[in-house]
Amino acid sequence: MSKSLVPQLPTGPKEPDAKGSWRAPTDWTTHAMQKRIRRRYGAERRFRFFGLAAVSLSAAFLAFLLITMVANGWRGFTRTDVALPIDFPASGMLIERAQLRTPAADLALAGAGLENAVKGAAATAFGPGGEEFISENAWLRIRDAIKADPSILDRKMRIDVPASTEIDQAVRGDGNAEAKATVAKLQQAGALSRHFNLDFLYESDSTDPVAVGIWGALKGSLLTMAVTFLIAFPVGVLSAIYLEEYAPKNRWTDLIEVSINNLAAVPSIIFGLLGLAVFLGSWNLFGYQFGPLLPRSAALVGGLTLALMIMPVIVIASRNAVKAVPPSIRDAALGIGASPIQVVFHHVLPLAMPGILTGTIIGMARALGETAPLLLIGMRAFIVTPPGGFTDPATVLPVQIFLWSDEVSRGFVEKTSAAIIVLLVFLLAMNGLAIYLRNKFETRW
Repeated sequence: MSKSLVPQLPTGPKEPDAKGSWRAPTDWTTHAMQKRIRRRYGAERRFRFFGLAAVSLSAAFLAFLLITMVANGWRGFTRTDVALPIDFPASGMLIERAQLRTPAADLALAGAGLENAVKGAAATAFGPGGEEFISENAWLRIRDAIKADPSILDRKMRIDVPASTEIDQAVRGDGNAEAKATVAKLQQAGALSRHFNLDFLYESDSTDPVAVGIWGALKGSLLTMAVTFLIAFPVGVLSAIYLEEYAPKNRWTDLIEVSINNLAAVPSIIFGLLGLAVFLGSWNLFGYQFGPLLPRSAALVGGLTLALMIMPVIVIASRNAVKAVPPSIRDAALGIGASPIQVVFHHVLPLAMPGILTGTIIGMARALGETAPLLLIGMRAFIVTPPGGFTDPATVLPVQIFLWSDEVSRGFVEKTSAAIIVLLVFLLAMNGLAIYLRNKFETRW
């Protein structure tokens, strides 16, 4: 046999294989081994490429969403004003100055014909049809100016009032040719101006897109989230501690655990039906018919319904956080004489608090963006006055956004995007506070 046909075995010390027998070391320079190495590195490069592509695609969608919202929503934070000259002595308004210092000043000004006087001043200043250039609620701006300084009723003044929706859209470049021509004449006369719309942050819902605001919905969201947190957090955490530290391991606790896991995946509208039946339904007890237990459209009912929805999420996250605390912490605390309840509340719970707060953040974020369960319990009402308490009629930001998106007027499109920006800022602020609290309570061992 020729010497070239004899296989060349790698030289060097032998090493044991998986079965313990001795074999020659692997030759990494052979063609087959180099092919396997290239294939392995190629698979790793492909995995990194697809991972980077997935992250880039997600970032692109997020950037598109944010850019679209900001591009459409920033105009919702601005407004167009029309400088309206109004001659109060010639308007024919009859009102006593003493009435302006009483709580009934609004009714007195409305009864004195202020709205008609403002429309007449617009027709005089801008010609026939000039009342169409100003908002339907422009007289409210005049009313506030009179209440702030009653002396203006004795002279002629020029007051900035909100422009109508048609004029406002034409200023933004979205109106028809007639509206744009009117805007050109008003700009030539120096009667138009643009300002930051503070009223959008301080007012409530309205039928006029120029006069709408989010304060009513924002206050309703704050009250609803407060009720949700005050009920879901303590009940969820205490339930998790009992199930993890004290509950016996039997078929009943297994059934409870399975039920909690299933409730975490139940659609939110089911919880809306539950809240409608339990909190707003009529009860028949011993032959007597009782009405709803709680007022409809109230933040209290919304908070109770959302608390039922997020409580399973908090229980699951809290149990996992408590379970992640090392057993050595418990053993050490018991070894120095601590009672079981001291072990839980002085040692286990503080160490588990970061994980508990993380689960609470997830649950509260889900509750903040929910709409379906709140629609079922009546929190889609037209709320003009911000709620004064937990039992007053209220709505929330997601429901307000849903209602504005269904409006026909073009002006509500910008207000919808602006409200979405406020909702995102509200969510980021709430998450930032929760992250701060989580880092504050975090303990390293």
